[in-house]
Amino acid sequence: MLRNARFSRFRQLWPFYLLAAPGLIYFIVFHYVPMSGLVLAFKDYSPFRGMWNSPWVGLDHFKQFFSTPDFYMLLKNTLVLSLLNLIVYFPFTILFAIMLNEIRLELFKRISQTIVYLPHFLSWVVISGITISFFGPSGVINYYLEQWFGTSAAFMVSNEWFRPLVIFQSIWKDAGWGTIIFLAALAGINPELYEAAKVDGANRFQNIWHITLPGIKSTIVILLLLRLGSSLDTNFMQIFLMSNGLNLEVSNVFDLFVYNVGLEQFNYSYAITVGMFKSVVSLILVVAANYAARLLGEDGIF
Repeated sequence: MLRNARFSRFRQLWPFYLLAAPGLIYFIVFHYVPMSGLVLAFKDYSPFRGMWNSPWVGLDHFKQFFSTPDFYMLLKNTLVLSLLNLIVYFPFTILFAIMLNEIRLELFKRISQTIVYLPHFLSWVVISGITISFFGPSGVINYYLEQWFGTSAAFMVSNEWFRPLVIFQSIWKDAGWGTIIFLAALAGINPELYEAAKVDGANRFQNIWHITLPGIKSTIVILLLLRLGSSLDTNFMQIFLMSNGLNLEVSNVFDLFVYNVGLEQFNYSYAITVGMFKSVVSLILVVAANYAARLLGEDGIF
């Protein structure tokens, strides 16, 4: 009886399953099947012996990773960049979405949205080239610094300027694109609330504080949870293009370290160990943040 009910439901919903099939296949092939390679974190992998014939070493790679000074440097650099993204980039997207939503002239609003969306479609190679053109040793900013003050600044090779430049790049490239979900949430707020507030004498800032922000609070919480899940995932291409031997003290993060160890030094097992540690910590952060959100009365992501 139960089997017949399931088959009947499948016959009714098969178009939806068909639409979902490409996405499911993608995640199975590119996200779940490669997880079998995590076993290499507990082996001394040799390409000549293969994945299953390489000798087991247990937790030796983890002990080695946690006992090296690199671990604390990588953890600090990754967490600092992640925190800067959370406290600077993420709130900026919310503020930017509210600013776009407050534009009353429809034509100007559409033009503004188009302009701020465009940088998202540029590759990080182009963004890095533009950054070098402005902040490089012979860039525009240093040119005017020398003309006006007789000095120049080492933006691209400075530990102090690396993080501000990375956050600035992220905001300029993706802040506009990051407003799309918030704008969709803002469109779902009942306009009658604003009309009632206007009758009560509320100004625009009071509307934002008492109506707009509470109206998108659940969206903010969900996106914050998703961002926490990738908090240890820095944008590899961006960091790779901005890092160099002179700013490696602050630019060397987990993703860059995995690339250097795995693909340049061919130490695959050690690189997988670092990646596995990062994934486990990200999972713990998501579960903890989701639990905290539910305690505060918000809907989590699971």
